[in-house]
Amino acid sequence: MFNLFQKTSSPWVKYSEYVIREARDGNRYIRPSPKGRVAVYDPLKDTESLVVDALNVGLLHMSSSKQAMAEAATMEFVNKYGLLGLVTALPTTPDFMEYDMVYLPKNQFIKADSMPKKEYASLFFPFYRPEYLKGDDEPHYDGPIDRDALALAFTFTNKPLGMTMSFELAYAERYDWLALQFKDWAFTFLSSVFYYEDYEKSDEKTRNLYRSSMAAFGGATPTYRVSLLDKPTIIWDFHSLLLGIQMMFSFALTDDAKPLRLCRHCQKVFIARHPNAAFCSPQCKNQHNVYKSRAKKAEGDKEA
Repeated sequence: MFNLFQKTSSPWVKYSEYVIREARDGNRYIRPSPKGRVAVYDPLKDTESLVVDALNVGLLHMSSSKQAMAEAATMEFVNKYGLLGLVTALPTTPDFMEYDMVYLPKNQFIKADSMPKKEYASLFFPFYRPEYLKGDDEPHYDGPIDRDALALAFTFTNKPLGMTMSFELAYAERYDWLALQFKDWAFTFLSSVFYYEDYEKSDEKTRNLYRSSMAAFGGATPTYRVSLLDKPTIIWDFHSLLLGIQMMFSFALTDDAKPLRLCRHCQKVFIARHPNAAFCSPQCKNQHNVYKSRAKKAEGDKEA
């Protein structure tokens, strides 16, 4: 699976620091810190870590007793990879700013199937709205130019405006939306794991539940082009980090050579280096064997 991405280039933007802030609407948002330094990078350079990290964040969000750990892991993920780019991941087209209305396929975040573009885009700017989202009757900014925003605009001049919006310092994504997305990915992964591991023990109703969960997984397909760089290079136009993770996760689920696995000891997701691997590390394997040995001894002492 990952060989498909070894000759690709898909630039994304992240800041060196992100923070959680509560907005007037009562929701908590993750946004770049005003002190954060902006950087352009290629998330496809390390696809294995990206997918595994996203799934492990999701597993924490699935546990009601680990929400503090889940929040810390979410912030660690965002600081490492940036925000997901939900603003372009949700509409039918990343070019939604070219039209008066935004059309939204069924999703778990927004119930409406359409809304005016400024109203939609404003959902991602709860603290400060850019000039192009303000109405004629609203005060407009007349201060110094944001040099980082200007540099990014030139860097991504051929990309949709919706995508460059997600790189702005004022852009933010709701924490509960991110938590739900990570949780959905983890649930999809666990559905695959339990379907095959428990196939003989489960009834058809349970199997159909797992099948339905997998059938609901998917989304928009990214476009690509071939560019003549130092060698022919596939350029994936994901327009959002979310879509990139979604596609790479899809390939990882079907990879027989290096499958995704759930460590039998620490219960974390890892990439198996051989098909029969059951532990993410030798340490976990040793600790698991020690635990089994102690449990067996305790059971023997109890019977005696």
